[in-house]
Amino acid sequence: MTGENTESDGDRQPLEESSPFRGKSSWLPRYLSRMLSPGFLDEVKEQCALAGPAFLSQIMVFLVNIVSSIFCGHLGKIELDSVLLAIAVINVSGISVGVGLASACDTLISQTYGGKNLKRVGTILQRGILILLLFCFPCWAIFINTEHILLLFRQNPDVARLTHTYLMIFIPALPAAFIYQLQARYLQNQGIIWPQVFTGIAVNIINAGANAILLIVLELGVAGSAAANTISQYAMCILLFTYIWVKKLHVETWGGWSTDCLQEWGQFIQLAIPSMLMLCIEWWSFEIGGFLAGLISVVELGAQAVMLELVAALFTIPFGFSVAASMRIGNALGARNIEQAKLSTKVSFICTLFFAVPAGVVVAALKDYISYIFTPDREIGLLVSKLLLILAPFHIFDALSITSGGVIRGAGKQMIGAVVNILGFYLIGLPIGISLMFAVKLGVMGLWYGLIICVFLQGSLCIIYITCFSWDKACEEAQNRAGVKLEQKDQYPDISLTETATENETIQSIHPENDDLYQAFPYENISLPYISSDEKIPHPINITTNVVGEILSMKQIIIRRGLAVVSAVTTLIIGILVKYLVNSR
Repeated sequence: MTGENTESDGDRQPLEESSPFRGKSSWLPRYLSRMLSPGFLDEVKEQCALAGPAFLSQIMVFLVNIVSSIFCGHLGKIELDSVLLAIAVINVSGISVGVGLASACDTLISQTYGGKNLKRVGTILQRGILILLLFCFPCWAIFINTEHILLLFRQNPDVARLTHTYLMIFIPALPAAFIYQLQARYLQNQGIIWPQVFTGIAVNIINAGANAILLIVLELGVAGSAAANTISQYAMCILLFTYIWVKKLHVETWGGWSTDCLQEWGQFIQLAIPSMLMLCIEWWSFEIGGFLAGLISVVELGAQAVMLELVAALFTIPFGFSVAASMRIGNALGARNIEQAKLSTKVSFICTLFFAVPAGVVVAALKDYISYIFTPDREIGLLVSKLLLILAPFHIFDALSITSGGVIRGAGKQMIGAVVNILGFYLIGLPIGISLMFAVKLGVMGLWYGLIICVFLQGSLCIIYITCFSWDKACEEAQNRAGVKLEQKDQYPDISLTETATENETIQSIHPENDDLYQAFPYENISLPYISSDEKIPHPINITTNVVGEILSMKQIIIRRGLAVVSAVTTLIIGILVKYLVNSR
C-alpha cells in the first residue's frame, strides 16, 4: 500500500480497530468489511429481535379473521360471503383507518422516548386515544349505510343484508380495536413487542372458543360470528392493557391524565392523516382490484382472492422490519445520533432483502402448487400459477416499499410517503392496470402488471428520497417533536439544575455514568472533563417540556376541541339521516 492510502492509528475509528476484518481490505470490498463489523452485526441482531415478535404479533391479528372465516365455512355460501365481505368492509373503512392514524405514534413516541422525555410519551398516548375515538364516528357513519352502498354496487340483496347485520353488531368493537393499535404502538416504539404476541395467542384461543359456542352450540349464524369478533377485539384491548398494568410497563412514561393531552392536536393530525393514507391507499387499491375482478368472471375473482391472501401473508415479513426501522430510527434521532439512524436504515433494507428475495424465489418455484392450498378448482389454479410469476418480483419491490415506509415514519416524513403512494397507485398503477384489464382484455393479469409497475416506482422513489434527504434537519425536527433542547449552561458542578427550569420544563444533566440512553446512543462532540468544585464550566443539559409549540388557553381548548367533537358527531348524524331517507323511499 502507498503512503497516500495509509491511515494513521489516530484517524481510525474504534469500530474498525475492533473489527476482525481490519487489514483485509485488499481482498474484501470495503462495504463488505463494514457489513461484517461488530456495529453492523449488533444492529442486525437488534432489528431481528424486534422484527421477529412484530411478525408474530401481526400473524396473531390476521388469525382472528381467518379463524372466523373457517367457522363460517359450514354456514352456507351466502353466509360465508357475507362474513368475508363484512370483514373486508371493516378492514377498509375501519381498521385500516385506526392502524394508519395510530402510526403517527411511530414518529412521536419513538423520537420522544429516544430523547428521554419519558412523561411526554404518556401524554402523546392520551392525545392519540382522544383523537382516534373521535374518528370512530365517521367510520360508524359508513358502517350503518353499508347495505345501501353494497346494493348500489349490485351486490346480492341477501349478502348485503347479512353484511349490514354483521357490521351493526361490530360497531361497539371499533373503539377497542383503535385503542389496541395505540397500545401496541406505545409499547413497540419503546422496544417492547412480546406482550402483543402473548395477548394475541390468548385472543385467538378466546376467538376460537367464542365462535364454537356462538356458531356451533347456539347456532347464531352471521350474528354469532360478529359477536365473536366483537368479543375478540375487546379481549385483545383489555388483555394488553392488563399486561401493561400488571408488569408496570407504564410506570416510567405515564404521569396520569393531564390537560396537556388537549394541546398539539395539529401536530398529531399532520402526521396521522398522511400515515393513514400511506396504509389505506395500498389497502384500498387491492380491494378495488378485487371488485373489478368480480366484474369479469368468477374465476378471475377467485384468483384475485387467492392473490390477496398471499400478499397479506407475505406482507408480514417486511412488516416486522418496517416496525424495527421506525423504532430504531426514531429513537436514534430523538437521541441526536444521526450515524445510528443511518446505520439502522441500511440494516433494515439489507435484512428485508435477505428475507424477501428467498420468499419471492419460493413463490415462483411453487407456482403450480400454492393455489391448491386455497382452492381445488383447476381453472382458478391455472390462472393463479401465472399470476404468481408476477407476485414473486412484486413481493420484493413491495417489501422494499414497506420498509421504506418504516424509515419514513421513524424520520417523520409521512407526507412524502403519502404523496408517493397516491402517485404510484392512483395516478400510475391502477390506471395502467385497469386499462390492461379491460381495454387490452388481459383480465386480472393486466391489473397485476399495473400493480408491479406501481410498487417498483413507489419503492424506487422512496429509496431515492431517503438517500437524499437531510438527516441533520430530520434530527432537529425530532428534537422539537420530542420536546427536547440541548443547551450549554455555565454552572458549578454541584448546582441544582432544576432551578433554571421554567414551570413546564424539566432539565436533565447529560452524563454517561447516569444516562442509559447516552450509552446506547452517545452524543457526539460532548466532552465532560474532570474539574474542581470551584471551577465554572459550560455544562450540556437537556431541557424537556411536555408541550411543544403554541400553548392554548383553556378558552381556546374548549372552543377548538368542542368543535372537533361536534364535527365528529355530526358525521354520524348525517350518516343516520342518509340511512333514514334512503329507507323511507
